[in-house]
Amino acid sequence: MSEAQTLAEKVFSELATAIVRGELAPGERLSEQALVTRYGGSRAPIREAIQKLEARNLVVRVPHAGARVVSLSLEELRDIYEVRLELESMACRLAAERMSDDEISALEKLLEEHARSIEADQGLSYYQKSGNLDFHYRIIEGSKNSRLHQMLCGDLYHIIRMYRYRTSTSSERPLQALKEHQRIVEAIKSRDPQLAELLMRRHIQVSLTNLETRLAHEARH
Repeated sequence: MSEAQTLAEKVFSELATAIVRGELAPGERLSEQALVTRYGGSRAPIREAIQKLEARNLVVRVPHAGARVVSLSLEELRDIYEVRLELESMACRLAAERMSDDEISALEKLLEEHARSIEADQGLSYYQKSGNLDFHYRIIEGSKNSRLHQMLCGDLYHIIRMYRYRTSTSSERPLQALKEHQRIVEAIKSRDPQLAELLMRRHIQVSLTNLETRLAHEARH
């Protein structure tokens, strides 16, 4: 990997994390020159990083305004969450039938790590890194359905992570979300697909309700 490619990966990774965590706000402009000043190098790796963010739906190009962090309307978010609700609940049901005992044990250990992370942050947020460090990603993988994985971990994945995190920073939500995750794993471990599906459905619905409340509050202020 060349130095420019390495820089592009570094910029992409750091900006993706900043967007998901809300450190770069929805609608905020990404200045190529400011990023060159911050990271060094030329504009080429910066542009490559922005293009990767755009491909993952975290950034949009606005005519005459450059690249901006994606900002979805409440209607667009509801559309995404309707899809997520149905597909991820199905994935959870399949995971209860198809995950191996070792995979379930690894999922339990992951939640123990998440509990320590929440405690270290004094219960103020529940941030999950992407891929195998993400509870929801593990569930989707556990469904052993490649089409579901493609749909939920492709175009929708990072935008869902971004808005999931926004709901995880409200009062008492981090610990409550962790408890909901733990109950889902218990249902999977008990090989109860109907209960696992129901618990995931409730979990995502609560997340959407919290998100709607938060966005409505932000709109008033």
